[in-house]
Amino acid sequence: MTRVESIILVNTGHGKGKSSAAFGVMSRGWARGWKVGVVQFIKSGKWKTGERKLADHLGIEWHTLGDGFTWESPDLEETAAKGRHAFEVAKQMLRDGDFDLLIFDEFTYAVKYGWISVDEAIDALQQRLPKTNVIITGRDCPPEIIDISDTVTEMRKIKHAYDQGIKAKKGIEY
Repeated sequence: MTRVESIILVNTGHGKGKSSAAFGVMSRGWARGWKVGVVQFIKSGKWKTGERKLADHLGIEWHTLGDGFTWESPDLEETAAKGRHAFEVAKQMLRDGDFDLLIFDEFTYAVKYGWISVDEAIDALQQRLPKTNVIITGRDCPPEIIDISDTVTEMRKIKHAYDQGIKAKKGIEY
């Protein structure tokens, strides 16, 4: 077994819990004295989430830079521009060297939708400073990102309350 200074983790798949798992690691890293940062690529600040409230309380740097669900976007060019801006923020955080852990929530969508090229994403991840661990979340992670990652978990949906007409529940989904 080899110790490495940092790793890349991916939480992907169509099941629930990708972001929640990442935010669990956020809490663990913070408790170990790590400097943690979060960039959300799709979510907007419209919803006041529990994990954001926790991060604010803990002093975790958090950027919610999307404009919400892409299928609800009135202007997909603006949505794409916000995703590209989120990537610029993320790249700066990767280069800063201040962070022990960065979470790029819903990052896979920015790549899937072509807002960021796979090559550009891989280059930024590989050029991160050695101590910076990264967690990427989102469905349909590109195989090229999976290839450079150290740990990849696929969440598989078996059943979801939403499919039964049950709305998102505060404290569970947000």
